[in-house]
Amino acid sequence: MKYIILLGDGMSDQPEAEFGGKTPLMAARKPNMDLLAKMGRSGVLKTIPDSLHPGSEVANLAVLGYDVEAVYEGRGVIEAASIGVELQEGDLAMRCNLVTLTGDIILNHSAGHISTEEADQLIQHLNEHLGNDRVRFYTGVSYRHLLVIKGGNKNVTCIPPHDVPGKKYHPLLPKATNSSGQETAQLLNELISRSNELLENHPVNLTRKSLGKVPANSIWPWSPGYKPAMKSLKELFGIQHGAVISAVDLIQGIGVYAGLDVIKVEGATGLYTTNYEGKAEAAIKALEDHDFVYLHVEASDEAGHEGDYELKLRCIEYLDQRILKQLMEVCSKMKEPVTIAMLPDHPTPWKLRTHTRDAVPFTIYRPGTEPDAVDRYDEAATKQGSYGLLSGKEFMEALLKA
Repeated sequence: MKYIILLGDGMSDQPEAEFGGKTPLMAARKPNMDLLAKMGRSGVLKTIPDSLHPGSEVANLAVLGYDVEAVYEGRGVIEAASIGVELQEGDLAMRCNLVTLTGDIILNHSAGHISTEEADQLIQHLNEHLGNDRVRFYTGVSYRHLLVIKGGNKNVTCIPPHDVPGKKYHPLLPKATNSSGQETAQLLNELISRSNELLENHPVNLTRKSLGKVPANSIWPWSPGYKPAMKSLKELFGIQHGAVISAVDLIQGIGVYAGLDVIKVEGATGLYTTNYEGKAEAAIKALEDHDFVYLHVEASDEAGHEGDYELKLRCIEYLDQRILKQLMEVCSKMKEPVTIAMLPDHPTPWKLRTHTRDAVPFTIYRPGTEPDAVDRYDEAATKQGSYGLLSGKEFMEALLKA
């Protein structure tokens, strides 16, 4: 048996009266998801432990079967792995967004989804003026970058910028949780302030503003941690040869720690314009010589953060018709049977524009297994599924159960 997980990041939502009480997942035309649910068995999955925030790093680690409370060390360390930055003992790694500040407001968390080429110029500029033997910035993808502080202390509270669009940022600046984190918190605040001074009139941002685009005029560091001690999926579940496919460096980094081959797809952007067909083709090819594939699609999460119901609905339909349809057709003809699982990692309600910790709908189709009574895939229908409510590693255990 081979296995593939198709994960639509942030795909689930909350019903809103203005759209007939339907979530985007309920309203979307998604015949392939519904067919998968009809052929398989469904349930809902709690991916976020009560002790942790509902971040994608937490949720995806849980989906992959990790005891998140035991291994979680923040988002930055995972993204360090994805871009090949080897952390040393005492290195504090942090996710470092390029954001847009307007007056005293965080306008958005992504600097208008700045291109990686533009962002790299800004990151190099920051290294030239703020980098030293202790502080270093590393270019990631689009607005998502890495800050490493040698000897930094993780006892600081840092608010994820995608949680606070439109909010005043001064009350949200990093704060020490105890005296040991005070120096690091002060350093982070200085870096944010200095970055705003350095980036506001950088040529990249002057060009962006002349084109009517928002500037990437500040950094926003968050999710501090040290290098984690994680077992591979081979050690945890006996998965011999696995692969991960994602446009997002965070997910690629989780794949590195999990012992998965990272497969990159040309034209994969993390947005609704991503190369859906290319991802499907890469997953199918990976199944030829891998026994497990984790196929992650970011677009619906970004649409939720943008507060765009219609775009989120469209992203779900693209996932259904441009990825899942092809997967189901090809996998049904493979000599070795393939189990297909479908789920989000967490909800990203378009109305709230941020993640929540509600349980997410999932479906597992295993050839030869009797289906349950669920005949469509959405937040309400899967609650009636035979798996009921699962938590954390119980999903992977159910997926891999013979």
